[in-house]
Amino acid sequence: MAKVVIFVNVDYYFLSHRLALARGLRDAGLEVVVVAADTGEGERIRAAGFRFRAIPLSRSGQSPLGELRTLAAITAAYREERPDVVQHASIKALMYGSWVARALRIPVVNVVTGLGYALIDRPDPNLAQRLLRAGVKLGYRFAFRGRGVHNVFQNPGQLEHFVGLGLCDRASARLIRGSGVDLERFSAQPLPEGPPIVMCPARLLWDKGIGELVAAARVVRAAGSDARIVVVGGEDAGNPAQIPRAQVDEWVAEGVIEWWGHQRDMPAVLAQSSLVVLPSYAEGMPLALAEGGATGRAVITTDIPGCREVVIPGETGWLVPVRESASLAAAILDALSDRARLARMGTASRAHVAATLSRGQVLTEMLALYAEILGPAFPRSS
Repeated sequence: MAKVVIFVNVDYYFLSHRLALARGLRDAGLEVVVVAADTGEGERIRAAGFRFRAIPLSRSGQSPLGELRTLAAITAAYREERPDVVQHASIKALMYGSWVARALRIPVVNVVTGLGYALIDRPDPNLAQRLLRAGVKLGYRFAFRGRGVHNVFQNPGQLEHFVGLGLCDRASARLIRGSGVDLERFSAQPLPEGPPIVMCPARLLWDKGIGELVAAARVVRAAGSDARIVVVGGEDAGNPAQIPRAQVDEWVAEGVIEWWGHQRDMPAVLAQSSLVVLPSYAEGMPLALAEGGATGRAVITTDIPGCREVVIPGETGWLVPVRESASLAAAILDALSDRARLARMGTASRAHVAATLSRGQVLTEMLALYAEILGPAFPRSS
C-alpha cells in the first residue's frame, strides 16, 4: 500500500483544513500518516483513524538549536516512515519538509495556502522585515524547485505572484482552489431575526484586517446601526502579526466588537450571522469565507487574490480595497440597509460556492495529482 505523509505546522490546522483530504486519500486506498506539532489535538487525529507523529516545531522560533531539532525530527520521521509522497502546508513545513524530502528523494506536494507574514507587502518595512522576506524567498526557491516537486496554489493571482518572483517554475505549478467546503455540513440557513450579526471568522491578526474592521465598526455604530460586529477566531501566539490580547480586551470593553474566540462548531456559529466579513491583506483560498457563503450568507471581503474568487460583486457580496476602513464601513451599511436583498445575495452566494469550491471538486483534483505522481502504485478501482 502506497503511503502519504501529510506534514503541517500544528495539529489543529490539520483538523480544520486537511482532514477531509486525508480521509479521501485513505478511502482511495492510500495509507496516511500525519506529522505536526502537538498542541493537544493529537488524540482527535488518532480518533479519526490516522497515525499521528508529533514533532517539536515553533512557528515563530528563531533559536538555531531549536530549528536543528525540528529538522532532525522531520528527517527521522521521513526515514522511518519511508513515504511514497509527502505533502506540506504552512511555511516551515513547506521549507523544512521539502529540504528533507529532496535529500531523501521523496516526491513532494507543496500546498501554498497564502503569502505568509514575510511576503505580505507592508508600508515602510523595517530592516528585520526586509531580512525576513529575503530569507523566506531564498528558502522557497530551494524548496519549490527540483525533480519530483509539485507546487499547488489556491488562486491564479497567487500562482502568478510566486512564478513572477522566481520562487518556482511554472511547469511545477498547479492550480487547485483551496481545501473545499463540505456542503452537507455547511448547509444553507435562513437569516436570523433580531439585530444583525456581522461576523468576521478570523484569527486575531492585524493581517486579517481586524484593525480596519474595528475602525469600520465605529463608523457603523455612529451611523445608528444596531448591528453586532463579532470576531470568531483564536489567538495565534506564533504569528508576528498577532494582535495583543490587551488590545482586543480594550475593544470589547469599549463595546465596538465582540470576540467569541475559537469555535469548533462553525456551522452553528455561522448560522447566527447575517453577513460574513473578512478584510484580509492576503489569502490563498479563505475557507472560512467560503463556508460563510455555503451557509447562505452574503460576504464582504478585500479585492485581493483568493478573496475575490469567493465573491461575485453585486450578486453574492462586496469587494473593498485592502486596508481601507471607510470603504468597509460603507459596504457593511449598504449590506444591512436591505434585508430582502441580503437574503437573495446569500442564496446566490451558496450557489456560487457549491458550483466552484465544493470539497468533492477539490478532492477529485488532488487525487488526480496523486495518481499522476504515484503512477502504477496509485490504487485503481476494479
